Amino acid sequence: MSDVTTSGATSRRVLLASAGAVGAGALLAACGSEAPATTGPTGAAASPPAGGQAVGAGTVLGKAADIPVGGGVIFKEQGVVVTQPTAGQYVGFSAICTHQACPVSQVEAGKIKCQCHFSEFSITDGSVISPPAPRALDKKEIKVENGEIKIA
Repeated sequence: MSDVTTSGATSRRVLLASAGAVGAGALLAACGSEAPATTGPTGAAASPPAGGQAVGAGTVLGKAADIPVGGGVIFKEQGVVVTQPTAGQYVGFSAICTHQACPVSQVEAGKIKCQCHFSEFSITDGSVISPPAPRALDKKEIKVENGEIKIA
């Protein structure tokens, strides 16, 4: 007699090996790629941030007095971070991390931070302080009028 099984039943060993391969593939797919987030032709995010809305010139973000010196505020709905590196110097950036398009989560200790993969950016110019982000945050032109921060 032969040791080969001729029935149509799958052996436990083959079943477990197949399940392991499928599980490993799913895990790798969930990790995603390290490719940078897709951007439009001008470098701006291709679409507004999740839960946010597109903003145009003149859109009021908030009061200049609410932006701490050496810190900043994230305007989640508008997808903009406004920082004040030194007194009276206001700078605007996209609130979307350049690594995998996660929204940045906080401004602290002179850094804009993304909690998805822990990238950190300078509040002065948006440059990368700590990777994995491949490039600086996109700049957003802002202006201060009558004590209000507005999109320029």
